[in-house]
Amino acid sequence: MTRLINAARHNRLTLMKTGSYYLIHICVAAMVAYAVTGNLIASLTLSLLEPTVQAVAFFFHEKGWERALKRRAPQSGQAPAALATAAGA
Repeated sequence: MTRLINAARHNRLTLMKTGSYYLIHICVAAMVAYAVTGNLIASLTLSLLEPTVQAVAFFFHEKGWERALKRRAPQSGQAPAALATAAGA
C-alpha cells in the first residue's frame, strides 16, 4: 500500500491531468453515444467503458513522454523541465 501511495504522490500532476481528461471524455462520449443511439443506458455504458480504457492508456502515454524527455535532456544539455515546456507539456 505504501508503494501505491508513493507512486500516487510522485505522479500527482499526471494523475490530475488524467482525471480531468477522464471526466471531459465521459461527458463528450455520453453526448455522442446518446446522439447516435438515442438510448440512455447504451450511451452511459459506452461513455464509461471507452474513456476508462482511454484514461489508463493516457496515463502510460504521459509516462512514456516523460521518460523520452528525460533521455533527451542529457543529449541536448537542457533540463527535463525546459524540454517539457518546449514540447508543450
